[in-house]
Amino acid sequence: MDSSADRMLKVAKVLKSNGTEGEVIVGFYGIRTEDIDIKEPVFIFFDGLPVPFFIESISAKGSKAAVRLTGINSLSDAEEISRADIYIACDSSDSADSGNGFSGLVGWTLLDGKGEIKGTITGFLDIPENPCVEVGEVIVPLHENLIKGIDEDALTIAVDIPDGLF
Repeated sequence: MDSSADRMLKVAKVLKSNGTEGEVIVGFYGIRTEDIDIKEPVFIFFDGLPVPFFIESISAKGSKAAVRLTGINSLSDAEEISRADIYIACDSSDSADSGNGFSGLVGWTLLDGKGEIKGTITGFLDIPENPCVEVGEVIVPLHENLIKGIDEDALTIAVDIPDGLF
């Protein structure tokens, strides 16, 4: 994968194991199970590196799904990936990025409206009409009315963060 052309977009989280055969329950962020291309791998990070898995089966249950991934064949395998984020690789022109470019902010520093550092952006949630970034366990909306400034040289974005979020 060419890192300059491809991005990782967080699309789901493994919520828990399901049974003893390695199946897991997955919650999706702003993407429908039918929009997942099972011919393409999904990725889970281990030791900072993306490890590819193919979806062997997927059974939708609302915004969640029972999923079987290649190489996850037991309860202990499933428990090892429990609470892990699931990513897809998407080209910068991919519609999953909605053309907003926000997923490229992973690794940037988030500042509040006063310029105070709130943390490093660790993830992007492509929620339709409401893109958000993750800073640790906090989810911050990136509505255009909330963005106060972007400094591409310093890799910072200043956002008018709602009170009580941090």
